Amino acid sequence: MKKLILLLFLIPLKISAIQTSARCAILMDIDNNRILYEKNIHEVRSVASISKIMTAVVAIESGKLDDKVIVGDEIEKAYGSGIYIKKGEELTLRDLIYGLMLRSGNDAALTIAKYVGGSVDKFISMMNAKAKELKMNNTTFNNPSGLDQDKGNYSTAYDMAILTSYAMKLDEYKTITGTKKYNLKTNKNTYSWVNKNKLLSLYKYSTGGKTGFTEIAKRTLVSTASKDNLNLVVVTLNDGNDWKDHQDLFEYGFNNYTNIKILYKGKINIYNEKYYEDYELYINNDYSYLLGNNERDSLLLKYELEKLRNFKSDTKIGVIKIYLGDKVIHEENIYVKKPKNIKKSIFEKIKDWFKNLW
Repeated sequence: MKKLILLLFLIPLKISAIQTSARCAILMDIDNNRILYEKNIHEVRSVASISKIMTAVVAIESGKLDDKVIVGDEIEKAYGSGIYIKKGEELTLRDLIYGLMLRSGNDAALTIAKYVGGSVDKFISMMNAKAKELKMNNTTFNNPSGLDQDKGNYSTAYDMAILTSYAMKLDEYKTITGTKKYNLKTNKNTYSWVNKNKLLSLYKYSTGGKTGFTEIAKRTLVSTASKDNLNLVVVTLNDGNDWKDHQDLFEYGFNNYTNIKILYKGKINIYNEKYYEDYELYINNDYSYLLGNNERDSLLLKYELEKLRNFKSDTKIGVIKIYLGDKVIHEENIYVKKPKNIKKSIFEKIKDWFKNLW
């Protein structure tokens, strides 16, 4: 048997429009993956060097960042943009990821793939396995760099936003992608790599990203920005005006949305709830969500409680469902705790008395 308590506030949802010159574009909240702007977000296209975000993620999660890597024969197949490392040169895996992300080094991509995967082909399999894990359902990686001559890497604006949202939760990735300049001295050379992502200098709220270009893909760009507890990602594919479009989309997001804390971890009080009135109800997590400036009164919180007769402390007894309009955006478990000094019913006392006899 369930007891339902509803608190309902609804008004029409309306957010002002914005336009971009991209073939495909998305503005997404990093923390909850809420889409704030979309244009052809599921169209599959060549994505060029923004595929290196996945190369970086797989390398970072290998746990080998401090390993010394000796550059091998694999770089003989490198062409296009590079960091110009040499065979026999020693760098850490972390150094190579900096070269990969800041300068889009295709030679760095091949060296990373060979070291982490054992072979480039095995590393590509790891990239596709990670894409499957993240439910990037329209993504196929054929190389670690994004070059179209190697069959190319194909994805969507949506999938690349999902990947970036995941990547930005990795501390090492967040540090690397937000670095403007990286200096390095190896056994063969001295480097000073300046990040190709101009938004790090053009836009004060920028936190990172990755550029890309091939003749087939045209200009591709992923970027992230944070302001007032809002963390956003923009992906554009085939966009000749991407620097401006990304700034405009971020400003649209920051000006029209606020990150609102809806639930607070700990004890909760449910209006007019009588069945568990002698007990403490609680939840284990805070929950926040990005809401448009005219959406705050559009939330519905629905409490569903089970009337349990016998239960222990910390038993799950229900859920809170949070709706925005008619869509469930979150579910949070409700637990019950028995106070130590709670008065026992006559039946519980008799039960305890019989227990003590044995």
